[in-house]
Amino acid sequence: MLSKLDLPKDLKKLNLKQEEALCAEIRDMILRTVAENGGHLSSNLGTVELSVALHKVFDSPKDKIVFDVGHQSYAHKLLTGRYGEFKTLRQKDGISGFTRPSESEHDSNVSGHSSNSISVALGIAQAMKLSHDNHHAVAVIGDGAMTGGLAFEGLNNAGRSGCNIIVILNYNEMSISKNIGGIATYLSELRTQDGYRRIKLRAKKVLGAIPVVGKGIYGVLSASKDSLKEKLLHSTMFEDFGFEFIGPVDGHNLEKLEHAFELAKDIGGPVLIQVNTVKGKGYAPAEAEPGEYHGVTGFDLKTGKKPPVEESFPDVFGKELARLARDDERIIGITAAMKYGVGLNHFNDGLKERLFDVGIAEEHAVSFAAGLAEMGKIPVFAVYSSFLQRSYDELIHDVSIQNLHIVLAIFNAGIVGTDGETHQGLFDIPFLTTIPNVTIYSPSGYDEMKDCLKKALYEDGGIVCIRMPKGGDCGLEPVTDGERLTERGSDRLIISYGRESKESETAAEQLGIDSLRLTRIFPLQNETLDIIKKYKKAYIFEECSKDGSLGEKLAARLDNIDRTAIEGFVPTMQCREALDLYSLTAEKIVKKIGSDK
Repeated sequence: MLSKLDLPKDLKKLNLKQEEALCAEIRDMILRTVAENGGHLSSNLGTVELSVALHKVFDSPKDKIVFDVGHQSYAHKLLTGRYGEFKTLRQKDGISGFTRPSESEHDSNVSGHSSNSISVALGIAQAMKLSHDNHHAVAVIGDGAMTGGLAFEGLNNAGRSGCNIIVILNYNEMSISKNIGGIATYLSELRTQDGYRRIKLRAKKVLGAIPVVGKGIYGVLSASKDSLKEKLLHSTMFEDFGFEFIGPVDGHNLEKLEHAFELAKDIGGPVLIQVNTVKGKGYAPAEAEPGEYHGVTGFDLKTGKKPPVEESFPDVFGKELARLARDDERIIGITAAMKYGVGLNHFNDGLKERLFDVGIAEEHAVSFAAGLAEMGKIPVFAVYSSFLQRSYDELIHDVSIQNLHIVLAIFNAGIVGTDGETHQGLFDIPFLTTIPNVTIYSPSGYDEMKDCLKKALYEDGGIVCIRMPKGGDCGLEPVTDGERLTERGSDRLIISYGRESKESETAAEQLGIDSLRLTRIFPLQNETLDIIKKYKKAYIFEECSKDGSLGEKLAARLDNIDRTAIEGFVPTMQCREALDLYSLTAEKIVKKIGSDK
């Protein structure tokens, strides 16, 4: 059916049995494509029926569907005219693994990070209201994303807005790591009684039909503390925010889903629907271990077996930090729902009481770290570069002003590949270097990283950052004293740091020119500047946004700097493809400098 139907329009013509058959096709297509290309599997298998029901009941793109996070939108893509392109998922010049308006009119916004959907949907709904447009904005948010504070800012404003906004809470008891905190507990215990919902709606309908006095009677009943609602069930937290609440609804039962969505449309105004789904639904290995199949590089479809995992920066870092923490009770590990992704799972062995998973709440993580630091602890917040962006204010206000000592272990710094624009780690150097009391290390290998970690914990003060690229050791001889100059008798110099050091060192050797490798990249040292200024020309190549890069800072101090970095956003492609596109490979460096006479 996927290849024959004009979707999403033809979806409204299907009966329930045909819809179920379509769901099976979608699930099969997702499995086969992700097995080949990699991508987010568990979350997408869990939202197949939900996506079909959404497009059956609502009228996209007139009704706007906002996914939070957009990595759960694969079924939505297949239902909105992208079946023929789906095999290009997460490939260069192919379709994105996230929602992207430039790709389809059915994608209402770019969504690669979490907890923003309610705010975005409210803005859309408010614009509709102002334009006298009676269509709906629908936010689809997972329970993991509900641990982010922005989601509650959105709820607080949306509930009293009077707009046609529907929030679908996709509850599957699982974000990337196990959900943490009071919100997760609340959602686990939340149950509503069908009797309450049926009687309430029937009362509203019957009393509302009575001429003149009916609506007044219903209003009195609703306002009374002894009303039907209070007798049958205390209001949910969401009703206290101002939403009508429906649920829980079986997220794999199309008939119940469609009924709930139609009911939400009829109610009008802000409505929140709790939909219970199973991550990895329909594929036994993913159902058994949804976290293991959250994001995959590929796998054997028949067995579920994934390629062997190579040693990486998060794994080596996590082991080293745990080793140090066993000898120093001041060291505290903090993660924002990414325990395995940042290596802090190694705290599970005897250090659990000093590991804090705060949920998808990077702002809170930094302020929490500030409080720990005030009390003499050494907090280490391990986080992806692109996710750290949320914490800029807290880094300034709660940490830097007081010159408190915290360590930021920043992973996926630089180009990250097929996750595309929303996940590239290009902006940490530009924004971190604007903050006083910040030190930044950027190791290229594991031994360098271990040395930087010890310095960050015990020698440096303030905010100390260790940037680590996606992947593993670059295979270079370690630099443990901050910098290393390799002289070849040239009047030209290549400057490098991090993963890019491998490409730059290879090019320098081929060209026969001098090279300077840095591990401590900020603040700039006078000794480093003295080395660079001796050269007729110094080149720096960076996996970083050009504006705000280290090269820009060098160029502000020296007049012999030629800088190559990244302008704009890096689209979906393999890391090697991106390095080549932005002239950051050894081959492109040789070509550039070789032609620069």
